[in-house]
Parts: sequence; C-alpha cells; structure tokens
Amino acid sequence: MGYAAWRGLKARSSSSTSHGHIAVGSKDFTESVLLAEIVAQMLEAQNIEVERRFDLAGNLSHSALVSGQIDLYPEYTGTAFAAILHHQPISDPKAVYDQVQREYSSQFNLWVSPPLGFENTFAILVRGEDARRLNLKTISDAVRYAPQWRAGFGQDFMSRNDGYPGFSGAYGLRFAAAPSEMALDLTYKALASNKVDLIAGNSTDGRIAALDLVQLDDDKHYFPPYEAVFMIRRGVKAQGPSGRDDDRERAMRPLVAVIFRLGGAISTDEMRKLNYEVDGAKHDKKVVVHEWLVKKGFIN
Repeated sequence: MGYAAWRGLKARSSSSTSHGHIAVGSKDFTESVLLAEIVAQMLEAQNIEVERRFDLAGNLSHSALVSGQIDLYPEYTGTAFAAILHHQPISDPKAVYDQVQREYSSQFNLWVSPPLGFENTFAILVRGEDARRLNLKTISDAVRYAPQWRAGFGQDFMSRNDGYPGFSGAYGLRFAAAPSEMALDLTYKALASNKVDLIAGNSTDGRIAALDLVQLDDDKHYFPPYEAVFMIRRGVKAQGPSGRDDDRERAMRPLVAVIFRLGGAISTDEMRKLNYEVDGAKHDKKVVVHEWLVKKGFIN
C-alpha cells in the first residue's frame, strides 16, 4: 500500500493546542500495550495529542475500532483471519495478510499496516527439563506422553477456532484430564511449578527463556501465521473545534509516517526482550518503550 493510499486514513481531532488527536488502543496483555505505547510516544514526540485506551479484553479493541472509539490498535494477522473473519487456519503468511487486508477494508472500512517484523504465534510449551529428558522437539513428539500429562490453557486459546478444539484434533492429543482453563499469566506459573505439564503461551514472551521453557515445533503447521500489524480506521469525518478538518489532516500525516517507519522494525528477539523487561524485570512499560525508541533512533 502506497503513501497516497494511507493519506485516506481519517482520525478524530479535538485539540487546538496540539497538532491533532489520535486515540490509540491495545489488548489486555503486555505485548499489545507495549506496541500501542510505541506508537503513542512516537506521535507525542511530534506534538500529537494521544488518548490511551489500553487493556481492552477479548475482541473489545476490534469493536472499539469499528465503532470509532479508537483510531488504531495492534493486532495479529492470524487472529484477524481466524477469530474476527472466522476463516479456517491456513499457513501461508502472504495469503493470510492479503485476505485480511481485503476483507478488513471491505467489511470494516479499516486499513492493515505493513507487518512490524515479527510473528507472535501460539507457543506450545513444556518444561526444559522434560524436553531434554524425553528428547521432545515437536508437538508430535509430545503426543505419546500427553495421556499422563495435565494441560493448562488461557481462555482465548480454549475458545478460538484456531485454538484448542482444532489443535487437539489435528494432533490427536489426549490428556489425563480435561485441560484447566486459567488466566494466561497463570499458565506460565503453573507449568514452572509442576502444576501442569503443557501450556499454550506466546512465542515472543520473554518468560520462555527466563523460566527455562521449551517451545515445541508445530510440525503439522496447524497454527496460521500471526504477523504483528496495526489495524487503523479510515473514512471517519471528524472535525476540530474550529469546524474544519485541518487538525485531523495534520494528525494523520505523522501517523502515516510512524506506521511506515515501524514496518519491519521490530524483530522477534527485540519483542521478547521488551516483554521480559516488563514481565520479568518488572520495569515500567513507558520507560521500557522510551529507552527502546531512543536506542532505535525513533525519538530523541
């Protein structure tokens, strides 16, 4: 998508003292908040007034975007493809991205940003000691041990059509008891403390290395690609206090520049480190983002 097309994006504007107003949303987990905060700080560095509407659970971020309560939020192509558009998972990243882009435009009047440079897929995790002892490399390797194991999964994984029902069927997984459903953060703690033996985490989570967990390879290629992108609304007529559209246009130009600058700019390793700084080292999200942006040369 070229720059000219992106100038069709519209956002609300309500500030006469700033150069515009953008409402940035996020989902309710660390990585989503970090990505939203990156955009927020880059916009604020250009004197754009930013309204943060973070920690929106489930699909509330999508609903807020479609209804005009926010102007953009971070999303994953596979999530959009399966959870929002309700397609059966496929494994071709370009095909998924192109179809999401087309259908988000036609159904919701939304733009999909260029990929940010990393993928955050479901990570099927076991303890490192178990992986080494049993020589576990792939999910298929774990199938023979699953009948003696306990599993714990987050609500999202249990309920989505690209989650547990299809996943367990694809691999023929059977556990000692029905999987325990718990908050995603608690699944990591439960695995590390031997309360469960297998979980579905996030592949960019810094706790994977910190807790000596091992991600099993999805050897059947069940999970679709989950490239990180931003979903951005367009075609919204919103005027500033003066009754003119000038502030809106001024706000959109920096947003377009920020979105293109972030295209391909965040590696998987960088995202894991950012997540760990917050979840593992317990540093403040805004400070972590600011330091990363300065290091990358995105802000002064």
